[in-house]
Amino acid sequence: MSRKRIAIACQGGGSQCAFVAGALDALFVHGIQDQYEIVGLSGTSGGAITAALAWLGLLKRAQGDQTPIGDRIIACWKDLSARTPQEIMFDKVCIDLLRLTEHGYLPSVARSPSSLMFQFWSRVTAAMIGRPEFTDLRALLLKHIDFEGLRALVRPDSPVLLVGAGDVLQGNFKIFSSAKNEISVDSVLASAAIPTLFPAVWADGHAYWDGIFASNPPIIALMQRPFIGTAPRPDEIWIIQVNPAQHDDVPEMPADITDRRNHLAGNLSLQHELQVVDMWNTLIQEGALTDNFRARFGIEAREPIAVHFIRMSRALQEDLDYASKLSRQPAHIERLMADGEAQANEFLAKLAAGRTAIPGEHETLVESVEAPAPMWPT
Repeated sequence: MSRKRIAIACQGGGSQCAFVAGALDALFVHGIQDQYEIVGLSGTSGGAITAALAWLGLLKRAQGDQTPIGDRIIACWKDLSARTPQEIMFDKVCIDLLRLTEHGYLPSVARSPSSLMFQFWSRVTAAMIGRPEFTDLRALLLKHIDFEGLRALVRPDSPVLLVGAGDVLQGNFKIFSSAKNEISVDSVLASAAIPTLFPAVWADGHAYWDGIFASNPPIIALMQRPFIGTAPRPDEIWIIQVNPAQHDDVPEMPADITDRRNHLAGNLSLQHELQVVDMWNTLIQEGALTDNFRARFGIEAREPIAVHFIRMSRALQEDLDYASKLSRQPAHIERLMADGEAQANEFLAKLAAGRTAIPGEHETLVESVEAPAPMWPT
């Protein structure tokens, strides 16, 4: 009996993507790599880093490596978090200053990450900290992912990895695909290049910013031949979502407005892509897609695709703010990973029980992709 094919999409959200790390770790601990055929992974920003680690683990496992896939993910995230007393103090001071600025107690001073002053302080900080993995994202990635050796691990039946970024000059969405041999340290860095913290990352002659300006995370591309190559189309897409979809009240304070704006921006492309998936499912169910249309857009789906979510607990969502997306305090990272593990466990339990949630329900962990107000006739 053939296994159900799944793809896992990991949303970006700074250090809050430790939630993604915990969720993926739990999924692999439960053996989803044996129960399902994982045909694709996608991610943006911190979600791209985490998806790339999971992808490497799957490639290594196919070669006989017995290292648990989740161990690679957790090891990188622990390396990313503040570890020494100097790192913990530096991170705390930075986050406290950011919160004071957000609440209007300190003036906001914008500095270009490409400026000489910004670069000078970056070098001073690196020298003071002394651990490259904390101050240099490139160094962290190169330590945990052998990008030069990736191509030798990829087989025709390997899962595909898609990484989202935004082309600064062209204004286009860019999806780096392993099917096109586009996964490199630069493509992953491009997806995580928050413009207020990092200069634009150049890859193949193009300048890129953080993938929040593109697909967060790539969803539609997981079903299109130009991006997935020869990989099978998934039957289901599991989305590990970092940014809260709903909010209880209208924010009025500046800090709360900033936080909610960040949520909405982080979810904007995701909502658009889900609407397209919903439309495709409707057209498939109605038998409205011709073979010519499928060939033109690289869509081979003949059955509706299911979309499920793994989301943070309500208690954790309410306790986070925008500044927490930049915090790397050990307790903060560990709390996020623990919640990711708990929500993934609950997700798998509900999935095994065949339970689906009512669309639009706030606390759902497993729900359909149906839109509450479709933009087309049904």
